[in-house]
Amino acid sequence: MNQKSLVRRTDHVTTFKKFGRKGYSAFQSMHKAVRIGCLSVTYLLFAIPSNAERNMMVVGHDTINSMKDIEVEAVVVSAQRAPVVFSQVARIVKVIGKDEIQSAPVQSLQDLLEYALNVDVRQRGNYGVQADISIRGGSFDQVLILLNGININDPQTGHHSLNLPVSFDAIERIEILEGPASRIYGLNAFSGAINIITGTSDNSNLKARVNGGENGYYDAGISGTFVSGKLRNFVSVDHRSSDGYIKNTDFKITDAFYQGKLATKVGSLDWQLGHTDRAFGANSFYTPAYPDQFEQVKTSFASVKMETGDVVHFTPSVYWRRNQDRFELFRYPELIPSWYKGHNFHLTDVYGTNLNVWFGSKYGKTAFGADFRSENIWSTVLGKSLEIPIPIPGENGKEFTKSDTRTNLSLFAEHSMYIQKFTASAGVMANWNSHLGKGWNFFPGIDLSWSITNIIKWYASINSSLRMPTFTDLYYSSPTSIGNSSLQPEKAIAWESGLKYQLEGIDGHLAYFHRSGKNMIDWIKKTNENIWYAQNITELNTDGIEFSARINPQKLFDRKMFIKSISLSWSWLTQDKQSGIYSSKYVLDFLNHKIDLGLSHAVVKNVGINWQISYQDRNGSYTNWEGSKYGNEVEYKPFVLVDSRLHWTKNNTNIYLEASNLFDKAYYDFGNIEQPGRSFRIGFIHQFNL
Repeated sequence: MNQKSLVRRTDHVTTFKKFGRKGYSAFQSMHKAVRIGCLSVTYLLFAIPSNAERNMMVVGHDTINSMKDIEVEAVVVSAQRAPVVFSQVARIVKVIGKDEIQSAPVQSLQDLLEYALNVDVRQRGNYGVQADISIRGGSFDQVLILLNGININDPQTGHHSLNLPVSFDAIERIEILEGPASRIYGLNAFSGAINIITGTSDNSNLKARVNGGENGYYDAGISGTFVSGKLRNFVSVDHRSSDGYIKNTDFKITDAFYQGKLATKVGSLDWQLGHTDRAFGANSFYTPAYPDQFEQVKTSFASVKMETGDVVHFTPSVYWRRNQDRFELFRYPELIPSWYKGHNFHLTDVYGTNLNVWFGSKYGKTAFGADFRSENIWSTVLGKSLEIPIPIPGENGKEFTKSDTRTNLSLFAEHSMYIQKFTASAGVMANWNSHLGKGWNFFPGIDLSWSITNIIKWYASINSSLRMPTFTDLYYSSPTSIGNSSLQPEKAIAWESGLKYQLEGIDGHLAYFHRSGKNMIDWIKKTNENIWYAQNITELNTDGIEFSARINPQKLFDRKMFIKSISLSWSWLTQDKQSGIYSSKYVLDFLNHKIDLGLSHAVVKNVGINWQISYQDRNGSYTNWEGSKYGNEVEYKPFVLVDSRLHWTKNNTNIYLEASNLFDKAYYDFGNIEQPGRSFRIGFIHQFNL
């Protein structure tokens, strides 16, 4: 260790506070997690990443703007089941940091992800009411969503997986892992995973926020971190509502969230709990034939996680998630026809536990673990018939008549080795599911990387993945949609290769990937038919190219600049299956081209502007609704979205004016659901340091 390094010991973690810009091979030889701190990154790293964050957290060229004062490649990160130095990571991970989140001209996680590389956001309602998220041309059911590393996916449908109990302003970091992640996270991390991180501040503070805009939009929230000795508490409460941009698009959403962290001699304890209640007009969400749809969703969530051990690191956790949904095809009682049998009610209970273990040796790092998950549903339409109906909580005189349950067990093993400029990480997930019989399925994977120069690194990986059908896929039945209880799970093998590059002020990557999928699940209908059927598509091959670049002119030219940052990403996708004799509702309607441009620049002292521009060209088509009946097939038209935020910042106070869809572009993300036009908002944020 060079003489300029200052080292202190806290809770079994070695913390480096200053660097002399030398080689850091000593980090690897220590075989432990290392926290690297500087003034600009107080929110970014934990001492020893938690199991969930360990599996996802990567700090490197994707977060270079937040790490201006350290050697990025020396940072210990975790894109595998054990922490790893960033220079040895052979995967693509996008990290959206706190500063980027707070300066973005958006008001929801869904809007923010609209500008993420190879992420497809198909919104049904604005301001985060409901949206489908996919990665690299997959479906919205193929992305695993995590909150502080805990799986919060909904087994009923992926439409509910983003029912987060935290306000957008409370999110401090978002981590997007592209490509299959089954050997890291297990079931349903099919085409990628998104991890939302909260409560990372080490200092007591209180943040208040209020903003409003057109169509009666109003949003107010308060969040804070309260530190007392070794105990850290994070609390967030938020309420937002709107009259809607067109008829029956109004909403009311309330979120409440608490997270606690306690450092002890034994290890660190992390617990969280939250609740969200969202009611919204669902104009044409599931069929344009009945535009007066309405939905109310209540989601509760809790988890406890422990991390202990010096030589051998143990991270056990337990979690529970409940989602209760009431869907009304007819919102207004006076308009309900005689044939209508009543609203649909669903309740899912998910509970699980997992354990991750890892240790270092002269041969590298070895990790293993297990994950148990139980998924249960009670419903009026989904599942197998109940012998005795069950009363629906909170609904007088209503009963669940159907139910189903399934159990999943996954076992993991992984070993990583580092030989000078070459790294290799190989692992396997063994999976058993009660719906698939007594046999085990195995999903291996391997990641490789080689540093060609100090600037350029080549990487390659091949991984396999699994996705179980949702309860909606299996059982849903209506006049327009019919599920399929005989559906088989989706399986895929994906490989990719590319180059990562990083030099002072510039970083990015160029990659090519291929995914070969079998038994892909989609809702399809034949020409001139109005009924959608859930089916396994025999094979679906996806190929793609992606490019990203981020430029920090101030760092590049080593002086203050008018332009603060520039980011550019481009992705191209193709699939070898087209609609042909049938129309696809989800899988085949992918983004063929996507270009995202971000620009941040100054105006005058304390005043700046952030721009986000996205060009999207979607493959596929939808059947146009012509007033009272379905008409012709209409191809999706490409469009350009421009969002902007003008902001004034001084002494922990931020006042801003935002514009969404600045040029009032008419466009469709999904089917016949019209998206909002131009809208303006004004907001105020102040942080009190306690």
